[in-house]
Amino acid sequence: MKVQDAPLDLRLMRLAHLLLTEGSVSRTALLTGQSQPAVSAALKRLRQITGDPLLVRSGARLVPTERGLEFRDGLGRILDEMDRLLDAAEAFAPAAQRGRLRILAANCYGTFLMPRIVELARRAAPDIEVHFGRMPEDGDILRPLEQGELDLVIGNGPVPPDSLRMAPLFDSEIVCMMRPAHPLARRTRLTMAEYLDLDHLSPTAIKGGALNPISGRLGQLGLHRRVAVTVPEYNAVPYVLARNDVVFTTGRAFAEHVAAQMPLALVGAPREFGPMRFYMLWHERAHQSGAGRWLRGLVRQAAADMNAEAPFPGGAARHPISAGV
Repeated sequence: MKVQDAPLDLRLMRLAHLLLTEGSVSRTALLTGQSQPAVSAALKRLRQITGDPLLVRSGARLVPTERGLEFRDGLGRILDEMDRLLDAAEAFAPAAQRGRLRILAANCYGTFLMPRIVELARRAAPDIEVHFGRMPEDGDILRPLEQGELDLVIGNGPVPPDSLRMAPLFDSEIVCMMRPAHPLARRTRLTMAEYLDLDHLSPTAIKGGALNPISGRLGQLGLHRRVAVTVPEYNAVPYVLARNDVVFTTGRAFAEHVAAQMPLALVGAPREFGPMRFYMLWHERAHQSGAGRWLRGLVRQAAADMNAEAPFPGGAARHPISAGV
């Protein structure tokens, strides 16, 4: 039987290398904390896999066969390389890295989280480029993450793809923004019936409904709103609201930030929406990489710093960053 025809996992490789180095079943059992019968069974399996005795008796000792010596030396090189790769993941040094970070995030993050992510990244890794992109209109984030075209997605849709790794960042209350002259501007909170009867404003619609925190949630409820106006940039939102009786649905922090600069009213969204939840998404392929873990830690730190700074009325810890739709 050839080695490649049978499973040889990392644990068995380490045991084989130790056996061939020590030349003793009892000593190997002692060093690994296993029983002698277990080590003997492992040696028998290794002999079946390689088609060679590997260790033979020479008087009172066990010595490696020629094949055993080749196997021991080859395993030593493989295990050294594995240890180097594992150590490199643990000891990832951002300051020595070059390349780029590629992150997808909602456009309105530009006001809050993006600056802090860039600040932390450039401080720790000045030679790494930071590139932010928009959510794709077709909603396909799996393929670019799978193929290494993206490093991370910061999302807030109600149904994160279950094929990706996910970690929560923060929640945000949802509110409706409108001009003070709007007929419902003095309400404390809208009912769902009132909400669905309004004309709505949205940044360019995302076709993948699961990525859209408002339309996606309405879809879960079997409901649909009337989007009367779409704009390509979040910067245009307050100017359109100021001159028209349309409503923009977003998270409270973003709404309060805009309302502090322009006279706009904030009204609580229907309770059926619940909170807007923000999270990170990444592919399994990047889960154990040193670079991936560093980037996710950096984003967590940026979110924590944002909440600690509490730049918004009422405190960011209660009203974390949000993105409109």
